Amino acid sequence: MTTKFTISSFITVFALAFGLSFSVFAQDTRTDNHQIIVEVPTVALLDLETSGTKNITASFIQPTLLEAGQKIAAPALNNTLWLNYSSIQEGTTTKRVDVKVNEVVSGVDINLVAGASATGAGTKGTPTAGFILTAADQTLVGGIGSAYTLTGSGNGHQLTYTFAAEDANYAALRSGSTTVTVTYTLADN
Repeated sequence: MTTKFTISSFITVFALAFGLSFSVFAQDTRTDNHQIIVEVPTVALLDLETSGTKNITASFIQPTLLEAGQKIAAPALNNTLWLNYSSIQEGTTTKRVDVKVNEVVSGVDINLVAGASATGAGTKGTPTAGFILTAADQTLVGGIGSAYTLTGSGNGHQLTYTFAAEDANYAALRSGSTTVTVTYTLADN
């Protein structure tokens, strides 16, 4: 009796083992695959760089030799600042750099122009023709896609500030010192 049971058990175990091993081999094919999930973050970073200080002193000066009837002279232009950014887009929306001031100086025009970026890679933005700074945002660089300009002075978009006391605004000039904060914002279009 034990022999029948043992032989039956042996046949059953052998059949199961053979069937399982056959089914495992039957699942293999000439190809196989797996998935890799690639995650890229959305990036929007902006910085102003210079080899010196970010703050600018723009002093109008009286001409020499002082003579009644002369106009004050405008400060020299300043092109020591560089606009750096890193951008990785979500979808097809591009970014832009907007600029505004917290306060307009009566009688004084502060003009800003950005040069093209010759450093970095990607879809770097295109500078506008420049403008007189106002308290409302104005686009300085548009069409920024996924790009980077490199970091530091000498990289990205060189910024040039010029200052003027135009004849049409001369009556609005007032003596004194005014601190103007210029704000740059990397924004979605």
